[in-house]
Amino acid sequence: MATRTLMLSAATIIGLAGVANAQSAGYPPEAQPGQCFARVLIPETTEVMTEQVVDQPERTEIKIIPATYETVTETVVVKEETTQYKVIPASYETVTEQVIVEPERTESMVVPAKYETYTEQVMVRPAYTTWKPGAGLFGRGAAGLGTSADGVASATGELLCKVEVPAEYKTVTRTRVVSAEATDTRVIPAKYETVSKQVVAQPPQVVEEVIPAVTKTVSVRRLVSPATEEVITIPATYKTLEKRVVTGGGGLEWREVLCDSNTTTVKISEVQRALTAAGYDVPADGAFGPSTLRAMESYQRANGLPVGYLTVDTVRSLGVTPF
Repeated sequence: MATRTLMLSAATIIGLAGVANAQSAGYPPEAQPGQCFARVLIPETTEVMTEQVVDQPERTEIKIIPATYETVTETVVVKEETTQYKVIPASYETVTEQVIVEPERTESMVVPAKYETYTEQVMVRPAYTTWKPGAGLFGRGAAGLGTSADGVASATGELLCKVEVPAEYKTVTRTRVVSAEATDTRVIPAKYETVSKQVVAQPPQVVEEVIPAVTKTVSVRRLVSPATEEVITIPATYKTLEKRVVTGGGGLEWREVLCDSNTTTVKISEVQRALTAAGYDVPADGAFGPSTLRAMESYQRANGLPVGYLTVDTVRSLGVTPF
């Protein structure tokens, strides 16, 4: 296998440190140059448990004891007492006075501001080192496959490789003030005119006259004792249920995988021979094609391994050294 020599500038080393700090955002931990990772679904483990659940909850029933009434006679008001008023109108006289037609006001005229435009170069994005998707993940990209042997999508993550991205710049046009906006103000005096109006010389007077209420005797039904309620409690009933609960797995985790950038056809041939030895007949041709993918996924399911990628754990489980 060829040996790669990496020469990193100071800026690249600083960028790699920034990527290491970004691992908390969901990147593979402690990744080294040349390693490839994919996010895989860890198979769930389950357990059957029994529990007592409420079949019918405790409830209450209400028995209503009706109210009792009696008939009595009483005097009721047919028409309420009213008050009648007689109004003596007001008398008026005419007077003149000065009133403001237009109040004093201030008018302002705005002198617009003047602007000029200029251009400058600005950095849109600084150079940085980041992860980007790989182009040949065995078990997916290289084989051109999107589903597993049984037609169910197995891919649960992505292939990531470290790359350095240069800074980006663009030319922008900006505007700046040459002379600020100003205001010219002037005062316009108030305008008055003489008007005539009528004012009250003698206010109106009101004479009050009371009209007595009208009553009559009627028979009415009066409450003797109000209705009451008796609450009866019916206990709850229960039944036993079985349910399957997840005891582990079921989440996405980063796992190291073999891909076209970190393995060889010789290593793929070793994996194919190991699959054949495990009972999955595949050709040892070093090409990770559909038959190899189906055999790998069947082996992973049978051994409780994450399905869909040629992980380092799968290679070791087959008794093959990954690198």
